[in-house]
Amino acid sequence: MRFFIRLLVNAVALWVATRLVPGVTYEGGALPLLGVALLFGVVNAFIRPVANILTFPLIILTLGIFALVINGLMLWLTSSLSSSLGLGFHVSGFWAAFWGALVVSLVSTMLSMLIADSTGRD
Repeated sequence: MRFFIRLLVNAVALWVATRLVPGVTYEGGALPLLGVALLFGVVNAFIRPVANILTFPLIILTLGIFALVINGLMLWLTSSLSSSLGLGFHVSGFWAAFWGALVVSLVSTMLSMLIADSTGRD
């Protein structure tokens, strides 16, 4: 059940980014958006930790700000993979990916906090 809630949170966060950030677009229905959210989760679960380890000195040097760049690159990679799978999610450049990842992070965090508060557990 927790997996499906996390998947829905990611889908909503990605949808909000498509509405707020110019250059982040989605064309399709709800089911392909869940596919994009699943793909985004897989990218963040497997590739992002490796990227964080490889860029750890830069993250330390910039006091964590470079982690935002990594998040943007993960969203951009999700866009590339979803385009090749025909899921209809597209990010048009680095800055769109950067701002889109920031929106996705904020919305995901807020929704996760609301869900944790409403269920009464972490």
